[in-house]
Amino acid sequence: MSLINSIVSLINYNRLAEIDYFRSHPFEVQEKVLAELLEKGAFTEIGKKYNLDKVKNGVDFSNKMPLHDYDSLKPYIDETMHGKENILWPGKTKWFSKSSGTTSDRSKFIPISKEALEDCHFRSGKDIFMLYADRYPESKVFVGKTLSIGGSTDINANDSDSYYGDLSAILIKNLPFWTYFNRVPKSDIALIDDWEVKLEKIVETTYNKNVTCLVGIPTWFLVLIKKVLSYTGKSNILEVWPNLELFVHGAVNFSPYRETFRNLIPNPAMIYMETYNASEGFFAIQDETSSNPLLNNEGLMLMLDYGIYYEFIELSDYLAGRNNAVPLEGVECGVNYAMVITTNAGLWRYIIGDTVSFVSKNPYKLKITGRTKHFVNAFGEEVIMDNAQVALNHACEITGAQVSEFTVAATFYPQDFTSEGAHQWLFEFEQKPNNLQTFVQALDSKLREVNSDYDAKRFNDLALAMPEIIVLDEGSFFAWMGRRGKLGGQHKVPRLSNTREYVDDLLKHSKVIEKIVNLKD
Repeated sequence: MSLINSIVSLINYNRLAEIDYFRSHPFEVQEKVLAELLEKGAFTEIGKKYNLDKVKNGVDFSNKMPLHDYDSLKPYIDETMHGKENILWPGKTKWFSKSSGTTSDRSKFIPISKEALEDCHFRSGKDIFMLYADRYPESKVFVGKTLSIGGSTDINANDSDSYYGDLSAILIKNLPFWTYFNRVPKSDIALIDDWEVKLEKIVETTYNKNVTCLVGIPTWFLVLIKKVLSYTGKSNILEVWPNLELFVHGAVNFSPYRETFRNLIPNPAMIYMETYNASEGFFAIQDETSSNPLLNNEGLMLMLDYGIYYEFIELSDYLAGRNNAVPLEGVECGVNYAMVITTNAGLWRYIIGDTVSFVSKNPYKLKITGRTKHFVNAFGEEVIMDNAQVALNHACEITGAQVSEFTVAATFYPQDFTSEGAHQWLFEFEQKPNNLQTFVQALDSKLREVNSDYDAKRFNDLALAMPEIIVLDEGSFFAWMGRRGKLGGQHKVPRLSNTREYVDDLLKHSKVIEKIVNLKD
């Protein structure tokens, strides 16, 4: 073990013990987190409204404090953004993470308190590398540079002493000074507003650095890596960064990108470490990693001491309007849940919009299955993201395809067709299927296998026909995201939609190079 790794291990000894404790005592730790949140929130405006000073336990808390979505918390957030103190959280909140909007707002602004920065977001960053170093004590990741791609930060016009921007940019603005010695690019480049200018500057200033770790969203790193290869004339990224060993990724399912990354980074020992974070908080880390992609399915460990109290609502209940949330001890493996969080930034029983399913309760590990509003249910088929991803992985495996981007919505047929409609999948491929018809059939058969509602609607094509596949020209999704002002940062291509808003707009501005429509069984 190198000297620097020995120092890291020594520093991390106590933190490893803390993680072992919440693994074995999850309920006690969550009860302590709730008690601390209640103590701090009791004399805020929202705390006084709901008598948080009189709350005794989790059951009492769920009875007194209603569930919130962004719209119901927005009046409090607006007051906070205008400089008012003690509204959702004690004192003044100076930072707000700007993320994609709700039905009523183009953008939403998530408060980021000092406690959320230090005890959640920054602690998670240290935990990622601590867990990695513990598992790989001979790693050389610490002797090189970590490359991350940030967003941008603007001054909040409502109050000169508060700011908003992408979460990644807020973190960069607040990082301790010593972190700048081992990360690239420099802040002035990382925070450039123009995404394409930013990419060019990153390429020019990092291609000759000893990059050992990448941190960010797979979608945007694919774009960056290709630009680095074009700039340097190399065939794979190890010819540019030979010591690259770790990619810490999150925000989107990595499965469609795995083969593409393995081609771009042809190192059989390369480690891919998944995380689960959002503007609202950092939630889970993949603590068991392997260079074998087939072994990276154990789920993400729920981090229970980041100042976040968790509750969960069965998705079927949530969609039916039955908001009967349960605490951590009430969950079961294999059930889809809408996740509810109470955080050290003042989000009280906040429905984050993600759906998760637990794969383990000792310790608690979960996987992200989708979004509460991102599904296709035009014909009663209730296809969620997890269903779509499993089917897509199967189709890619059967046909050798590699997907760059995709999105799905329903399409409706005129009355003279034998079925009511179909699912329309728009793809941009890194590697096209060896047979597109086989790809469609494999996708459909796997969806029927994993979703009984979809299978019932597909019976004899009565309600739902075979999926339609439309292949778009290279760069179509990137250009579409650019037109929407959604390049870089935490922006993601919407995968499933119950309306045709995204699909129709994408088709309107893209070149179709191939398609399969009305294929029969």
